[in-house]
Amino acid sequence: MPEEKSPAEQLKESLCRRKQHACERLTPEEIARGDAFCEGYKAFLNTCKTEREAAAWLLEQARAQGFVPWEDGKLYAPGTKLYVDNRGKSVILAVLGKQSLELGVRMAAAHIDSPRLDLKPQPLYDDSGLGLAKTHYYGGIKKYQWAAIPLALHGVVVKKDGAAVRIAIGDGPDDPQFCVTDLLPHLAKEQMERTLAKGIAGEELNLVIGCRPLLLEEKNEGAKLAILRMLKEKYDIIEEDLISAELEVVPAFAARDIGFDRGLIGGYGQDDRVCAYPAAMALFGCAAPEYTAVAVLTDKEEIGSCGNTGLGANYLYDFLVGLALGQGANPRKLLRAAKCLSADVNAALDPTFPSVMDSHNAALLNHGVVLTKYTGGGGKYSSSDASAEFLAWVRRVLDDAGVIWQAGELGKVDEGGGGTVAAELAKLNLDVIDLGVPVLSMHSPFELAAKTDIHMLRNACAAFFAAP
Repeated sequence: MPEEKSPAEQLKESLCRRKQHACERLTPEEIARGDAFCEGYKAFLNTCKTEREAAAWLLEQARAQGFVPWEDGKLYAPGTKLYVDNRGKSVILAVLGKQSLELGVRMAAAHIDSPRLDLKPQPLYDDSGLGLAKTHYYGGIKKYQWAAIPLALHGVVVKKDGAAVRIAIGDGPDDPQFCVTDLLPHLAKEQMERTLAKGIAGEELNLVIGCRPLLLEEKNEGAKLAILRMLKEKYDIIEEDLISAELEVVPAFAARDIGFDRGLIGGYGQDDRVCAYPAAMALFGCAAPEYTAVAVLTDKEEIGSCGNTGLGANYLYDFLVGLALGQGANPRKLLRAAKCLSADVNAALDPTFPSVMDSHNAALLNHGVVLTKYTGGGGKYSSSDASAEFLAWVRRVLDDAGVIWQAGELGKVDEGGGGTVAAELAKLNLDVIDLGVPVLSMHSPFELAAKTDIHMLRNACAAFFAAP
């Protein structure tokens, strides 16, 4: 017979919440299912290194599964699968539910952009025998992390006649790669006296793209002209076309299993594609939901959700209002009754750098998805701060579905902070809370996330879409 628990143990069990490692709760079969799910996720990371590539992949998957373009004002039957393509950089997916839209929708929103380097509009130049390209970093990065690593170039060049040329160089097995240089330590005395934030300055993030000059009539015309001739021959583009281009410099290495036990995934862009992929997969799994299920995969979160492809724009509002009107529903009632997950990552406690965290409220790897009631910095600035009532409802949904979850904050109160799309979603007068995967080395070129947490987010989104 099992040993009888003491009164203190019984009281602790009934009153105290204990964080529990996923491997203590999941069966080997469940862990294996999560690992198998993450194989698809790693392929997604390797295929989709930019928001355009992620949007194109999601739309391809949606069309293959019977999703059709949404038409404003059209009446749709329950079970209809719809998509919206917003300028090739953000996507809305929806499956119409049985209940009236006036009873709300179940929505998960994640972003598919990630910190990176962008080529400037006039990037190319020659210096000291090298062909170089000027960059402008995008989002919050530690600039020194982008020097002396292999880099790839992905994006689109749109010519004056409107023709779009897709470029992806650096990830193929025989592709050339690119690099930002750094000083050798022997000559870096002055550089190493800089603060860490200024170890590499923004204007020093110059990309090496070539070194062999164009020789015409025995005259050295420089590497820039040689590179421009290559671009003309291969892509039929000229220097002026680069002004109307979106070319992104991203890490050239692939996503890999990390650790002897292969329990972690290391890769670029996991903030926030580690949430976008499970949210989309859960939405694709919705067959006949009671309430309309919506997944929003958005752009520009890393620079404040600005622009017409970020959630600071009205494209999601236009879709929800148009969908409601087409179904004969009051859009204001839809928004007031809507329930939304802002599916974004949180920082995992790093045992090497524990001082920036409040250990009582820090997220741990392999302890499930993280419920984050508020983000922001200092005094919760720029946060939506979810209501207690909505948080309690989400807790119940997760527990009923057997989803492993934890509560967390983004560091100590005055240590820093950050934001998500939750604040933009809250402006629509709907209930929203952050729910995502804890990540180590966030915003670096190589972030780490646990496979069990990634699978738990897929389960969490599926339970949320199906919740009564």
